[in-house]
This record gives sequence, structure tokens and C-alpha cells, in this order.
Amino acid sequence: MPTSSASLRVLSVEVENNPGILFRVAGMIRRRGFNIEGLSVGRTDRPGRSRMTLTVDAGAAEVDQVEKQLDRLIEVIEIEDLTEQPRLTFQLVLVKLGVTGEARAQAVAEVDRFGGRVVDEGPRQVIVQVAGEFQPVEDLLQRLGTYGMVELARSGPVAMATGVR
Repeated sequence: MPTSSASLRVLSVEVENNPGILFRVAGMIRRRGFNIEGLSVGRTDRPGRSRMTLTVDAGAAEVDQVEKQLDRLIEVIEIEDLTEQPRLTFQLVLVKLGVTGEARAQAVAEVDRFGGRVVDEGPRQVIVQVAGEFQPVEDLLQRLGTYGMVELARSGPVAMATGVR
């Protein structure tokens, strides 16, 4: 995510799991002139429903307008702006590092400190997995950049309000 996490709004949108709903939601946000910085979609515990977690670079008033427009879509069941609520927001990152010898040991030690793990090893590379909150993962990625990052893949965010609603 190129934008600072301070300017991102986190939306949780529960929808009917129908073909094309992702396209309609993304199109609605695009028409408002916002870029979707992060996106994750998956089925919920309720049959026929999915939850989208979106991060967009927008102000509260702008997101309020987006929410009103999304609410007009028949398949949208619930929209929640989680930005200012107590919440957990996680992402998953896979990083391939081109490292050997002492550099490999140091890189793996960094990953261990951040709660990550090695998921694949080869003679000249290692792939690590890290899951966690946005900023600690970003901090680790910055550190790993010094070890020769070959490839990076990341999920979109998943978020949930904490406490009882």
C-alpha cells in the first residue's frame, strides 16, 4: 500500500454472494474517484453471504457518500466504517528473499522476531510468511528489503470490530 495508513479508511461490507457484486462495489468506488488500496473478499459463516474488507484513501465525509451509494445496491446487506472503531486488521504477506549463509540466518531471525515463519527454502532463496497488523508488517518489509527481496505477494486486509456489538 503506497499510501500512509493514517489516511486510509477501512470498510467492512457484507454482501449477498452473487456473481458480479465485487465488480459493482468496485465500480461504485471508482466512480467516486477513489482508489481501492486494499481488498479482501471471502465467504462468511452465513450461507450465501460474503464479507469485503476494503481500504480506500478518502475522508470521512467522502466515505459517508460512498456508503450511501453502496447501500442502494440490492446485494449489499451491511456496511460498516471500521476506521475509528476499536478493531483488528490483519494482512498476510509472502516474501521471497535471495539470501544465503549469514544473511539468510539474519533475515530468518528478523522474520522470527515479527512472528513470521519460513514456508519454503532453496539453496539460494527462502520464502517467508508474515501475518499481522499493517504497521508491524510494513516495518518488517522495510527491514527485509536490505536482504535482497526477490518477490512480494500480499493479501488485502481483513478487519473486524472488537468487543460486543
